[in-house]
Amino acid sequence: MKDFIAKIKEQARKDPKRIVFPESTEERTLKAIQTILKEKTAIPILLGKETDIRKRMTQLKLKITKITIIDYLAERNKDKLERYAQKLLELRKDKGMTIEQAREKMKEEIYYGTMMVHVGEADGLISGAVHSTGHTVLPALQIIKVREKFHKVSGVFFIRFKDEVMVFADAAVTIEPDAKDLAGIAIDSARTAIRFGIEPKVALLSFSTKGSADHPMVKKVQEATAIAKERAKKMLPEAVIDGEMQLDAAVEPWVAKIKCPNALIQGDANVLIFPDLQAANIGYKLATFFGHAEAIGPILQGLRKPVNDLSRGCTVQDIVDITAMTVIEAHHIEKGAKE
Repeated sequence: MKDFIAKIKEQARKDPKRIVFPESTEERTLKAIQTILKEKTAIPILLGKETDIRKRMTQLKLKITKITIIDYLAERNKDKLERYAQKLLELRKDKGMTIEQAREKMKEEIYYGTMMVHVGEADGLISGAVHSTGHTVLPALQIIKVREKFHKVSGVFFIRFKDEVMVFADAAVTIEPDAKDLAGIAIDSARTAIRFGIEPKVALLSFSTKGSADHPMVKKVQEATAIAKERAKKMLPEAVIDGEMQLDAAVEPWVAKIKCPNALIQGDANVLIFPDLQAANIGYKLATFFGHAEAIGPILQGLRKPVNDLSRGCTVQDIVDITAMTVIEAHHIEKGAKE
């Protein structure tokens, strides 16, 4: 993982982006920011009462001087707070939101920070060390929105084994994806892999390999594979996608020769698409706890701008690493906007 992350940090340092952190008094967040500033991978922005944040830094014996702190509820910021509330109202009035409700939402750090990303006053947001996934994702869906209509947000983990880095999805967001959702997750995960220097070989996983079992759950993965392959022809021709496959056939060449000798994936998959959140979440934790792999994530995909959700069990290093990855996401989104 060190080589993988080192390359990402090197890229991030070339063009550090403004990343907003709503959980501004959390110990791990502040310790991570001290490292981020030292490594120069991002330009962190903290939201909250400056006196409280500075007091917390002193308690933790942190020496953080050159940091932007936005006391967004301060009197001097009331005009911007009102503008943000009006923008939220524009985005949500068709859902019945009132201006009073919009103003109340904008008093929450997560909504204010998400709006900063939406209007271009920050390039990305990271939250979740303290709060749930829903706390981070819901404002992003309401304000930043998904890249395409009816698209679903999903989450990938980068899993570092001894000799390679793999992508596992969706281990964070979509509980029970249908075939179209699963196909979208496969395409998005392949795109994410490419962004981080991995040539995607995508296997859609099942308890069946190429029709070895007949069950509605298998049919869902078969349908998802067909949809993903068709989409990839136009959207992502460099991605190799195949399924449905059992895990051993996806990652072990000698098993693939026996179970699916004509498959596009011959035991060399590096992007694993699990059939649902339950399987994916268990799968990545099995890899880390019993396989002694390292995990970075989740990295959210499918949004128009980068918002990433931390695990509440994250370490300081996790936050440092995800920050660098969020900067790389911002690079790609900026590049796409210019093209």
